[in-house]
Amino acid sequence: MEDPRTSSLKFFSDQQLCYADILTPIEVRARIEVAVLNFLRILTSPDPAISDLPLIKRKSSNSRISRGLLTDLSWVFLSHSSSTRSLMKTNAAKAFVRVWKVMEECFQNLVQEKRVTQRELFYRLLCTSPEYFSSQLQVNRTIQGLFPVFSPCLFIFFIDRIQSHGVFIWTTDVVSLLRCSRYSLGIMASSRGLLAGRLLLQEPNQDALDCTECGSSGYAISGDLNLLDKLLMKTDARYIIVVEKHAIFQRLAEDRIFNQIPSILITAKGYPDIATRFLLHRMSRSFPELPILGLVDWNPAGLAILCTFKFGSIGMGLEAYRYACNVKWLGVRGDDLQLIPEESLVPLKPRDLQIAKSLMSSEIMPESHKDELALMVESGKRAEIEALFFHGYDYLGKYIAKKIVQASYI
Repeated sequence: MEDPRTSSLKFFSDQQLCYADILTPIEVRARIEVAVLNFLRILTSPDPAISDLPLIKRKSSNSRISRGLLTDLSWVFLSHSSSTRSLMKTNAAKAFVRVWKVMEECFQNLVQEKRVTQRELFYRLLCTSPEYFSSQLQVNRTIQGLFPVFSPCLFIFFIDRIQSHGVFIWTTDVVSLLRCSRYSLGIMASSRGLLAGRLLLQEPNQDALDCTECGSSGYAISGDLNLLDKLLMKTDARYIIVVEKHAIFQRLAEDRIFNQIPSILITAKGYPDIATRFLLHRMSRSFPELPILGLVDWNPAGLAILCTFKFGSIGMGLEAYRYACNVKWLGVRGDDLQLIPEESLVPLKPRDLQIAKSLMSSEIMPESHKDELALMVESGKRAEIEALFFHGYDYLGKYIAKKIVQASYI
């Protein structure tokens, strides 16, 4: 038997899991119970030795790229390299305790067959453990690794390279420790996503919904991944168009572009949430013949959003393969700048340059995308999709149609 004095909390290290399982509530509860029992075994030994929590590193140095053999789909995943978080280190002690507090709440919710959002979980922990949880960010990090401290557009798939005062953001997280998905823990995604266009959706025991009749508001994507997984879907579309911005989505839906171009429109209103990514991935599997085309701003943040849809994220590296899709870059791109007045081009900000630097250093980024980034940096300019309205409010549909006909996407 292993000596408890030298034993670390290697709850599942024998499995060498580098992905997050989708588990039943009973299975998750069992993993939490094993974790607790192992920890108590160490504490109650004659000579207790509290050691480290072994966790999968959520850093670009530990990221790898998986490429399909029969397709050009690629995604980010994490290798076996691990990091540790010790209870004996002062600056990490609270992070260590937060893991157990979150697991305790998740365990209770699973027993009661309840699902909660991260926001609901934060307020619960704020009331029960205020000495450990004072911000939403602490809960987010404890559940699943890296989250940014700047603005939403910095939720990029190489965010671990972005530094805060010269220090990488590191966290202990429950998903990494238990190797189960966030949804398996009973935590729902808060979805911002919308759908419109040539898609029939049918929830279990409900009437079918025609997404062409949802108007400019679109169909609100549920944060319940279990429900999304059970949706019945039918389409006669020929394309799926991923739109970065809510306002552009509304314009295209109001113009009913899906009647001119048989298509499905989907947006996450900025950086893609898990539910929107999950549903897009489901559509890509259900309708593999449909090209997925991305319409984003011509700036580093827009490209980062596109790449998150396309490859997944390092922060979600343990389950990125469940969300990655082969999204092609329709626009806006450098060869579209001739359509945009010089007055509409906006100077790049320091934040843009920081994101560009992170993206340029990635191994997974295609050379064609790096060329676009280099052009952005060289010109010192950025262009928003709305700049195309210089040609009229109905021009965007014509722009998309022409690029599709010419197969002008990368």
